[in-house]
Amino acid sequence: MAGRTFMRQLPVIMPIALAAMLSSNGIAAAAADLQWSQDPGSHCKFVAPSSLTSGPTFWIGACVDGKASGDGMLRRRDGDKAGAAFFGRMKDGVPEIGVVDLSEGYKAGSFSDGDIGGQAESDPQNRIAAFRVAAEAARSVSAKYAAEKNAGSAHLYEDLAKTLEQQTD
Repeated sequence: MAGRTFMRQLPVIMPIALAAMLSSNGIAAAAADLQWSQDPGSHCKFVAPSSLTSGPTFWIGACVDGKASGDGMLRRRDGDKAGAAFFGRMKDGVPEIGVVDLSEGYKAGSFSDGDIGGQAESDPQNRIAAFRVAAEAARSVSAKYAAEKNAGSAHLYEDLAKTLEQQTD
């Protein structure tokens, strides 16, 4: 009897399994097409959202198997000045969701087509989630600086976390 049940389910299972395989291959192919960068100090690898523009970019966060992972910050440096930054969540070196803090304002949302918040009509719930994740990422950066006894930077990123949270009101 169990064999019959399995045979009846097989036509349903096969398309799902095939779709999962094609989807994971598509993700791997898409990741291969992305522009990979590397933190000059830690050598952690990542994909920076295109709105950060090119330049030396540093990752502050966990580095798992040589790739940026979890909540953190990508910060571009323009000489001795801090440039644009991404606050959010990374997975296997690729941004998932967060906020790019630009001089002219914020871009918020999920990562697609090489950038954050690139969707023309971003879902309001996705934007709220992006700001919440970004606030947590800023807090984790603050905690890192606090652990290093860098009170000025810890305070700066704690204040930024509060500002990011206010964007969800």
